[in-house]
Amino acid sequence: MDDVRRGRLKVYLGAAPGVGKTSRMLDEARRRAARGADVVVAAVECHGRARVEELLDGLEVLQRGRVLAGRGGGDPAGSGELDLDAVLARAPSVVVVDDLAHPHASGAAHTGRWQDVEVLLDAGIDVITTVGVQQLESLKDVVEKITGVPQHTTVPDDMVRRAAEIELVDLAPERLRRRMAHGDIWPPERVDAALARSFRPGSLAALRQLALLWTADRVDETLQRHRAEQASGGVWETRERVVVALTGGPEGDTLVRRAARIADRSAGGELLAIHVARSDGLAAGVSHASLARQRRLVEDLGGSYHSVVGQDVAASLVEFARAENATQLVLGSSRRGRWERFLTGLGTGERVVALSGEIDVHQVTHERAGRGTPLPSRRRTLSRARTIAGPVAGLVLPVLLTLVLTQLRGTLDLTSEALLFLLAVVGVACIGGVVSAVIASVTASLLLNYWFIPPVGHFTLGDTDALIALGVFALVAAVVAAVVDRSLRLSRRAARATAEAETLSSLAGSIVRGGQTLPALLERTRETFGADSVELVEDPADALDATVVPAGPGGFLVLRGGSRSSSDRRVLAAFAAHVGSAVERARLAQAAAEVEPVRAADRMRTALLRAVGHDLRTPLAAGWAAVTSLRSREVRWSEEDRDELLATADESMAKLSRLVENLLDLSRLEAGVLTLNLRPTALEEVLPAALADTPSVEVRDVERVPQVLVDPPLLERVLANLAANAVRHTPAGGTVLVTASVLAGRVEVRVVDRGPGLPVAGRERLFEPFQRFGDTDNSTGLGLGLALARGLTEAMSGTVTPEDTPGGGLTMVVSLPLPLAGAGAGEGVGVGMGEGEG
Repeated sequence: MDDVRRGRLKVYLGAAPGVGKTSRMLDEARRRAARGADVVVAAVECHGRARVEELLDGLEVLQRGRVLAGRGGGDPAGSGELDLDAVLARAPSVVVVDDLAHPHASGAAHTGRWQDVEVLLDAGIDVITTVGVQQLESLKDVVEKITGVPQHTTVPDDMVRRAAEIELVDLAPERLRRRMAHGDIWPPERVDAALARSFRPGSLAALRQLALLWTADRVDETLQRHRAEQASGGVWETRERVVVALTGGPEGDTLVRRAARIADRSAGGELLAIHVARSDGLAAGVSHASLARQRRLVEDLGGSYHSVVGQDVAASLVEFARAENATQLVLGSSRRGRWERFLTGLGTGERVVALSGEIDVHQVTHERAGRGTPLPSRRRTLSRARTIAGPVAGLVLPVLLTLVLTQLRGTLDLTSEALLFLLAVVGVACIGGVVSAVIASVTASLLLNYWFIPPVGHFTLGDTDALIALGVFALVAAVVAAVVDRSLRLSRRAARATAEAETLSSLAGSIVRGGQTLPALLERTRETFGADSVELVEDPADALDATVVPAGPGGFLVLRGGSRSSSDRRVLAAFAAHVGSAVERARLAQAAAEVEPVRAADRMRTALLRAVGHDLRTPLAAGWAAVTSLRSREVRWSEEDRDELLATADESMAKLSRLVENLLDLSRLEAGVLTLNLRPTALEEVLPAALADTPSVEVRDVERVPQVLVDPPLLERVLANLAANAVRHTPAGGTVLVTASVLAGRVEVRVVDRGPGLPVAGRERLFEPFQRFGDTDNSTGLGLGLALARGLTEAMSGTVTPEDTPGGGLTMVVSLPLPLAGAGAGEGVGVGMGEGEG
């Protein structure tokens, strides 16, 4: 089956419940069926909606256990589960699966419907499905903050992003609220709660914006992939991307804020900050503390920070901007003065403008503009301007000095004139280096000989003094030029070392902050060294025309695209070491994760043996003593004594039975083999038996709540354990209260005690097995009650949460799901967030 084409996934993404994505999905299915495609409806959430049932007419609906042609009557798929085996056996070309995030019952092979869809896609079957923006895993917390309703079922974002097509289904908030008010989405009894909470205009507008931005990001990923495949070098202005260049100077904060304002002018604008650590000296004048502060500012403003190493700052900036498809580039005005610009040529800003092409460049003025020091050279030991100016000065400066001295003839002696020429040679050497100094020394010697050494107006090269003067000039010029050249080379080397240290410091800082996973490290390496791609491989044999660096035992870092100098390779080796360390940390973390269950089991076994030593022995000893006494022939027991001994034995065996049963249930929970029989159940059916052995319990309002989807015997155990725990902590003469209400599409049962309560910091320990946290009597059980209550509740898709009781005490809140068909919670969000016609 290796050659089977993977199926194509099309997703209708709903901006909110009730926007009509199920109808759009079925319209697509009908269009494909009309074109001759083999289309099967495997799962559709109808919930009694006439429009959905009409769209099902004429489509083949495949349900668990049977195949229906046409509508099949009633609501054929409204409450059925996707029958994966039947769909695979039927092998249609297109399958329609509604509600991608729909959860499966406990014990199923998969936890959610999206995993069934993965299997169908792997089998080469195309799938059309729906999902709500509130069901995307990355947006779960954000949606809960917006709507106040927790999301219990989600889909991994990557699953949806990998879809071949994503179509956004959207409605204006007011129109959606009208549909809700008219009963087109949910039953009338749920309308008021939805309009007051999750269907408020502001909440719907926020959900709509989330959906638009998420879809825009996905489209942007597709665009970037297409540009990379087509090797497009132009800028496609699909969204504003603003790149701000930082040097570490004091003007950086101003530049970041200006760039952020530019990015905020358009919805979805993106801010990227870049610092180019120049290998030839950009580190001069850089404040690393300022860079760190500016990085935090960028991240606080919602942007991202990048650092690259480049010999040419302007080219590196433009190359980065093009790679990120940036539309605008912000950088500060030059800090160099007028004479500094004259001596060193065009600055970074001017060169960026010349290279930018379609990218808009903003040069922002600041208080340091024109007041700083020149940056060191780019590629050579001397800048291009000084390379040209040096020889010119070597010819021109001695001539100008000769013109000046001829006007002063008679006021200076020959020694002074020679020293002035020597000073000119030194100046030329400082400007242009060795070659310029030699040119200047030859020119100065000839002019001095011709114009100032008698006989004036004639060359006296045969004179020993003239030859010595020429030799001294040449020697002094060479020495000075060598000193200047060496100084510049050392400066460049120090600047390179500073740039490397800066880059490694930035990398180390990111790792310390915990922001560098292995993919992030590889991307950081690609950015820093300007590579087309970076990957970690075990065998670099196929890495032709690529840079290969060892990255720990059995791993190699392969960089494709661009060339690297020996100094780049030193820094690259440090990056590779970090990558190798990240791989090793991941391996150790995985090993630790594998060991942790064993350690937990050992801790559990130790705690169990410690608890069993007392709690199982006590009822066993009491029962044994009672039975032994009854069997004794030496004592004649009265009927009253006999009944008392029998009652003691019976009570001891019952306690022992409960303890063993709790231990067995806990072990089943931990092994994941607990069998559930979920069915709609009324609380009135369960509570009498659950509270039969618990005195001083008052029950209120349970008859007003709808049925819940639970396993009745397990719910009875949960409530019995919680009630027994509450009674144990309630003062003598007090009463435990049990109430129930509906909130967010779920039923909440509250078990309220008036005991001493419990600090927030210690509440999670309540649910650890073999804990008697807060108990004054250590003979009351193994400490399994709350652990078992939470485990059983979570097995039924519920939760147990401790809360403070107003006025003192602790309240255990048991949140239980409604039956899917009864509540119509197609996407499991509850009141205000479940799907209607979506």
